[in-house]
Amino acid sequence: MSYIVDFKNVSDVGLESSPVAKALAGLRANEARYFMNKYKHVFTVLPAAESGETLEYVNRILKEERGIEFAAKPLETSRFQVENIQFAYVFYEDGLVVNVMYSIDDPKKRAVGFKLSEGMEVPKELEGKFKFARQKSKLAGTIRGSFFVIKGEY
Repeated sequence: MSYIVDFKNVSDVGLESSPVAKALAGLRANEARYFMNKYKHVFTVLPAAESGETLEYVNRILKEERGIEFAAKPLETSRFQVENIQFAYVFYEDGLVVNVMYSIDDPKKRAVGFKLSEGMEVPKELEGKFKFARQKSKLAGTIRGSFFVIKGEY
């Protein structure tokens, strides 16, 4: 069942099993606020168990582009299109959020982003491979983020 993310009243519904559930919920709400403010898009998530196609898509890009396979359990996903950009999100139990931004008509605007919830360690799959910039968020505390450009066609 889908869940509309409320960025005014942050809830950890669906993320309760995460050791950083509150921070992960704040990060999810931060994304919801961004999409509402920029695109007037309501950010909705699905349990990972109902998101096979989205998980396969994100996992394929991670594996083919950088040989990355996360051990962490995926809890939720989101997949949608605004304007000419397709987005896919995976929220992991350890506090990691992976998002794919894939412009339909501009190959230069295709990337995979990683965001780390406050309180989590850098996943071993990313250690030493990426530098993380810090960003402050009222909803999520300190977010550490990084990204890479997608070179292939998906």
